[in-house]
Amino acid sequence: MTLWEKAGAEFIDIIEWTDDTSDTMVWRFPRYENEIKYGAQLIVRQSQSAVFVNQGEIADLFSPGTHHLTTNNLPVLTTLMGWKYGFESPFKSEVYFVNTRNFTNLKWGTKNPVTLRDPEFGPVRLRAYGTYVVKISDPVKFLKEIVGTGGRFTVEEVSEQLKNLIVTRFSDMLAESKIPVLDLAANYNNLSAYLTGEIAPEFLEYGIEVTKLLVENIALPTEVEEALDKKSSMGIIGNLDNFLKFQSANALEAAAKNPGGGASAGVGMGMGFAMANQLGKMAANPQEQPDSASTPPPLEEECKYFVGKNGKQAGPYDKNTIVGYIKNGSITKETLMWKQGMAGWSAAELFNEFEKVLEAAPPPLPI
Repeated sequence: MTLWEKAGAEFIDIIEWTDDTSDTMVWRFPRYENEIKYGAQLIVRQSQSAVFVNQGEIADLFSPGTHHLTTNNLPVLTTLMGWKYGFESPFKSEVYFVNTRNFTNLKWGTKNPVTLRDPEFGPVRLRAYGTYVVKISDPVKFLKEIVGTGGRFTVEEVSEQLKNLIVTRFSDMLAESKIPVLDLAANYNNLSAYLTGEIAPEFLEYGIEVTKLLVENIALPTEVEEALDKKSSMGIIGNLDNFLKFQSANALEAAAKNPGGGASAGVGMGMGFAMANQLGKMAANPQEQPDSASTPPPLEEECKYFVGKNGKQAGPYDKNTIVGYIKNGSITKETLMWKQGMAGWSAAELFNEFEKVLEAAPPPLPI
């Protein structure tokens, strides 16, 4: 400190802290050699406490308000300094201002997945995260246990330790609760309240109070979520046979609208007219309906394949035609194909009947 700053400090008789930050928990009042004049005015604002420390020993604690520093309101410091009948000269003492407001929106989360045994899925790995709110409830204990001799202490310096406590207790609680994975979302409030009660005593050991803790989300691994989505989709679809018929009808409708698929559209329309004509005849002459017991079953119709390339579809083709296209390189393993009974288009390599042909076929020439 310069000579001018020293001289200015001797005229200062007001000790106060106007916090212009959002993360400072403790701040030490700067004073040349920590000298405080007799009768100095101490201003402690709302959500603050002031702690006097003499030679490393905590002395007096002041609550919000304006205080004139005399032997009357410095009883502990008066005893430590050996003032029997008061004092007139400046005395040395460190003054720490402690921020007692709520520090909000602090984050916690599991760094590694928590493994537990679920009654439906078996062993699963879960991740969780949430927020919490804390405040300093015991300034003296907080200074002793956490702050030490630093001139400024922020919430970031203690949040990591607090998060580790939360995650550890959360992992134990989740394993002991034995709540099925699919029911966890309905128990976030109960889990939050229970976890708060579990960690509150441990936070109080540092002079910190947990005013709120929330479990915001408990997430399954991505592959498990995808499997659940598929299972949910099948539940919505219901009857798979009806769904495949619906998909096939949509495919025929799309083929009819596709200019490149005129042939397949005509085949579809022709089959539709033939079926309608046959049904009409059967309704008009029920006695002419064939007897299933004396009539042989119809021959199995050869499977037809549709090919999708460059955003257009072509077909239908029989198996021999597809084999020829594979051999001349027009159809590769990546070419999209579809046949009746499939829910959607698939790569040619997924058709078992063409597996050997595709393995023997040369790759397409580079462009």
